[in-house]
Amino acid sequence: HTSIIVHKDEFFYGSGGISSCAPGGTLLGPPDTVVDLGNTEVTEEIFLEYLSSLGESMFRGESYNLFEHNCNTFSNEVAQFLTGKKIPSYITDLPSEVLATPFGQALRPLLDSIQIQPPGGNTFSRHNGQS
Repeated sequence: HTSIIVHKDEFFYGSGGISSCAPGGTLLGPPDTVVDLGNTEVTEEIFLEYLSSLGESMFRGESYNLFEHNCNTFSNEVAQFLTGKKIPSYITDLPSEVLATPFGQALRPLLDSIQIQPPGGNTFSRHNGQS
């Protein structure tokens, strides 16, 4: 699981779409690792407008795919918008590395059928802030 913390909230993506919570507030708890990508000049208002547009286009819940369009894809996209930096490739490359193994190929049909949404967040909605 990856997410982005900005403007005092944690934002992430799963089969329910874009969600937010207090940092470390999903049932997954605090992160194992934090990668500091720096600071942003993007205001909270502009960021929330950007998230709203992503939630209506690239990152709708039904677009989620564990291996090809996941929380890492979202975190990488948002990180580049906020800081111009990508998240580390050892994170973004992990799904393809798993699929390159016989075990990953055997598990793919099962894992493709699973809807994954980290529990504990609130679905992001621009109309009422974070709902």
